Amino acid sequence: MYFDRNAMNMLRKMGLKVEEIQAKRVIIETESGKIVFEAPQVVKTSLQGQEAYQVIGKPEVVEEINEEDVQLVMEKTGATREEAEKALKETGGDIVEAIMKLTG
Repeated sequence: MYFDRNAMNMLRKMGLKVEEIQAKRVIIETESGKIVFEAPQVVKTSLQGQEAYQVIGKPEVVEEINEEDVQLVMEKTGATREEAEKALKETGGDIVEAIMKLTG
Protein backbone atom coordinates (compact mmCIF):
# COMPACT_ATOMS: atom_id res chain seq x y z
CA MET A 1 0.00 0.00 0.00
CA TYR A 2 2.73 2.46 0.83
CA PHE A 3 5.30 3.85 -1.57
CA ASP A 4 8.33 1.59 -1.62
CA ARG A 5 11.59 3.10 -0.32
CA ASN A 6 13.53 1.39 -3.13
CA ALA A 7 11.27 3.07 -5.70
CA MET A 8 11.90 6.44 -4.05
CA ASN A 9 15.65 5.86 -4.21
CA MET A 10 15.42 4.88 -7.90
CA LEU A 11 13.54 8.10 -8.66
CA ARG A 12 16.21 10.11 -6.86
CA LYS A 13 18.93 8.39 -8.91
CA MET A 14 17.03 9.42 -12.06
CA GLY A 15 17.34 13.06 -11.01
CA LEU A 16 13.92 13.55 -9.46
CA LYS A 17 13.59 15.32 -6.16
CA VAL A 18 11.38 13.07 -4.00
CA GLU A 19 9.73 14.18 -0.77
CA GLU A 20 7.14 12.60 1.52
CA ILE A 21 4.36 14.96 2.54
CA GLN A 22 2.60 14.45 5.88
CA ALA A 23 -1.10 14.69 5.07
CA LYS A 24 -4.14 14.14 7.28
CA ARG A 25 -6.60 14.07 4.38
CA VAL A 26 -6.57 14.58 0.62
CA ILE A 27 -9.75 15.63 -1.18
CA ILE A 28 -10.08 15.54 -4.96
CA GLU A 29 -13.15 17.43 -6.19
CA THR A 30 -14.77 16.15 -9.38
CA GLU A 31 -17.90 17.16 -11.27
CA SER A 32 -19.93 14.39 -9.61
CA GLY A 33 -18.54 14.55 -6.09
CA LYS A 34 -15.38 14.14 -4.09
CA ILE A 35 -12.75 11.47 -3.64
CA VAL A 36 -11.49 11.54 -0.06
CA PHE A 37 -8.33 9.85 1.24
CA GLU A 38 -8.03 9.71 5.04
CA ALA A 39 -4.46 9.46 6.41
CA PRO A 40 -2.86 8.87 2.99
CA GLN A 41 0.77 8.68 2.09
CA VAL A 42 1.64 11.53 -0.26
CA VAL A 43 4.84 11.61 -2.27
CA LYS A 44 5.88 14.77 -4.11
CA THR A 45 8.31 14.53 -7.01
CA SER A 46 9.92 17.51 -8.72
CA LEU A 47 11.85 17.80 -11.97
CA GLN A 48 12.69 20.92 -13.96
CA GLY A 49 10.22 23.10 -12.10
CA GLN A 50 7.29 20.68 -12.45
CA GLU A 51 5.75 19.00 -9.42
CA ALA A 52 3.71 15.79 -9.25
CA TYR A 53 1.91 14.40 -6.22
CA GLN A 54 1.12 10.72 -5.76
CA VAL A 55 -1.59 9.86 -3.24
CA ILE A 56 -1.56 6.36 -1.81
CA GLY A 57 -4.38 5.10 0.38
CA LYS A 58 -7.94 3.86 0.40
CA PRO A 59 -10.27 6.32 -1.35
CA GLU A 60 -13.85 7.00 -0.32
CA VAL A 61 -16.08 8.38 -3.07
CA VAL A 62 -18.55 10.98 -1.85
CA GLU A 63 -21.18 11.81 -4.44
CA GLU A 64 -22.67 15.26 -4.29
CA ILE A 65 -26.31 15.78 -5.10
CA ASN A 66 -27.78 19.04 -6.28
CA GLU A 67 -30.03 20.57 -3.61
CA GLU A 68 -32.58 21.66 -6.22
CA ASP A 69 -32.83 18.07 -7.49
CA VAL A 70 -33.44 16.78 -3.95
CA GLN A 71 -36.17 19.38 -3.41
CA LEU A 72 -37.85 18.54 -6.73
CA VAL A 73 -37.88 14.80 -6.02
CA MET A 74 -39.27 15.44 -2.53
CA GLU A 75 -41.96 17.74 -3.93
CA LYS A 76 -43.03 15.36 -6.71
CA THR A 77 -43.03 12.18 -4.59
CA GLY A 78 -43.74 13.26 -1.02
CA ALA A 79 -40.54 11.43 -0.02
CA THR A 80 -38.35 12.45 2.87
CA ARG A 81 -34.99 14.13 2.24
CA GLU A 82 -33.17 10.88 3.03
CA GLU A 83 -35.37 8.90 0.60
CA ALA A 84 -34.93 11.49 -2.15
CA GLU A 85 -31.15 11.63 -1.70
CA LYS A 86 -30.90 7.84 -1.68
CA ALA A 87 -32.98 7.53 -4.86
CA LEU A 88 -30.87 10.18 -6.61
CA LYS A 89 -27.65 8.43 -5.58
CA GLU A 90 -28.96 5.06 -6.76
CA THR A 91 -29.96 6.51 -10.13
CA GLY A 92 -26.77 8.48 -10.69
CA GLY A 93 -28.57 11.79 -10.23
CA ASP A 94 -31.29 11.09 -12.82
CA ILE A 95 -34.31 13.02 -11.53
CA VAL A 96 -36.92 11.20 -13.63
CA GLU A 97 -35.58 7.78 -12.65
CA ALA A 98 -35.47 8.80 -8.99
CA ILE A 99 -39.09 9.95 -9.10
CA MET A 100 -40.16 6.74 -10.86
CA LYS A 101 -38.23 4.68 -8.31
CA LEU A 102 -40.06 6.35 -5.43
CA THR A 103 -43.52 6.33 -7.00
CA GLY A 104 -43.42 3.04 -8.93
